[in-house]
Amino acid sequence: MPKLNCGSHLLTLDRPLIMGIVNVTADSFSGDGHAHAGLSDALCHAERLIAEGADMLDIGGESSRPGAVPVSEAEELDRVIPLIEALRGCGLPLSVDTVKPGVMRAAIAVGADLINDIAALQAPGALEAVADSQAAVCLMHMQGTPGTMQAAPHYEDVVQSVMGFLAERVAIAEAAGIARERIVLDPGFGFGKTLQHNQTLFRALPRFAHFGLPLLVGVSRKTMLGQITGREVGERMPASIAAAMLAARAGAHIVRVHDVAATKDALAVLSALDNDDLSGETR
Repeated sequence: MPKLNCGSHLLTLDRPLIMGIVNVTADSFSGDGHAHAGLSDALCHAERLIAEGADMLDIGGESSRPGAVPVSEAEELDRVIPLIEALRGCGLPLSVDTVKPGVMRAAIAVGADLINDIAALQAPGALEAVADSQAAVCLMHMQGTPGTMQAAPHYEDVVQSVMGFLAERVAIAEAAGIARERIVLDPGFGFGKTLQHNQTLFRALPRFAHFGLPLLVGVSRKTMLGQITGREVGERMPASIAAAMLAARAGAHIVRVHDVAATKDALAVLSALDNDDLSGETR
């Protein structure tokens, strides 16, 4: 069972952890009313997720939905740094969802424990920003950029492409001084992938155990679930819970979700009633 050195926290990952999403953006795709422009609203939402049983929080100040327009570093810093400062005493690991090295360094300096980078530390200076700290990093696969990724995604073999990319980024991160015990992997569902790509990749989740690293899966309320169910984004909670349970059963160590309380209850039922107890011995 992998462990994760996550800033000031050591996560044993002996059960699936719930990462609650805190979007401090103006145009979050989720339709959940949680894209808070103000610090007080964002803080209230984060505190509610903590009360609902989140194991960690993921704070994002720049939307990565398909077609999203980048924001400036200054604006992103204004959105996320005060929230990290307000939450750093909450007792949970704090993750920051960013691709900008300047935001990474500033977030780590005020208490961020994990950098969740959809670009897998490819921006100049990103590797150094994490390597010079004790923070963990989540390396995600994405084909293209948020602005273009869903235009015409294509793969000869999506599973091999994703696994090959992540293997390369892990090697590069280790060479830069980031220990394996600080690395999490994310296949990047919905990031430059069609529904068929996402389905193929999801069914292949058990193969990611090959890396011996923690696996994060984030499909909450995403378009792929809308394509499967025909539901609008605000109506996708049941589909999101089902997908999170399937991911946990397939080996995900962290599920990134909007609906913390419902996910926690579903995981409790799955653990109590499933033949696989979701522990390291049976995963």
